[in-house]
Amino acid sequence: MSQDKSVAKGPVIAVLAQEWTILDNLLAGLTPGQWTQPTCLPGWRVTDVVAHLIGTEEVLAGESAPETGVDVNALPHVRNAIAVFNEHWVQALRDEAPAAMLARFRHVTARRLKMLEQMPQSDFDAQSWTPAGYDTYARFMQIRNYDCWMHEQDIRAALGLPGNEDGPTAVAALEEVTRALGYIVGKLGGAPEGSIVRFDLTGPLHRWLTIVVEGRARVVDEAPAAPTATLGLSSARFMRLTGGRTADRAGVELGGDREIAERVLANLAFTI
Repeated sequence: MSQDKSVAKGPVIAVLAQEWTILDNLLAGLTPGQWTQPTCLPGWRVTDVVAHLIGTEEVLAGESAPETGVDVNALPHVRNAIAVFNEHWVQALRDEAPAAMLARFRHVTARRLKMLEQMPQSDFDAQSWTPAGYDTYARFMQIRNYDCWMHEQDIRAALGLPGNEDGPTAVAALEEVTRALGYIVGKLGGAPEGSIVRFDLTGPLHRWLTIVVEGRARVVDEAPAAPTATLGLSSARFMRLTGGRTADRAGVELGGDREIAERVLANLAFTI
């Protein structure tokens, strides 16, 4: 769904730049052994996650995916066209040393930051392809922050290094999920007409997120009535569930119409 109005490029760029800095600091402190640790993403180690981040920004900077000679379609964890695209970069950088990977990450993010800063506001308002369909370029960059933040959390989870679950980039990532909650609850979760579903996020980010199903499900600031179903959980687990990173329901409290709550919980994952 398109943005309703122009989104100022400055705050969007600032959040993305901050996320890249946080990732840079995280990666700079890793040992060679930590770079090769497997993550929750099938077939990907920490270094492969970084390769994906590098590759995406390289393409946005105008570079083409390198030829590797690897039939990525034959890999068991490659299941769709976007995964094929991502895997070309992963395979191309699979044997790079950690220092070289960090240097590549720093180079491409610095290049991209300069490009973004030089773009006029009109380019941010222009229509663009995004992973969520055609929208504005500003929305695309908001999704980029979400993607980078989620992959930062993938790395942290793999290495037992929790952090950055409540800062500005985490808030922006949660806002991106919030934009999709109508689709998640109404379409994927099948919440029936007239129902009200509320997520009670207990921290580190504390939020009440309310979705009303009236024709088309949508997020509202205030519920018109008591919620039909509630789901209480930490913001950290909520983000992992919506990103398909885990199916672990530990700590999730369901209230109200349990059938609706269970169905929504089972269908929270919405990313490709």
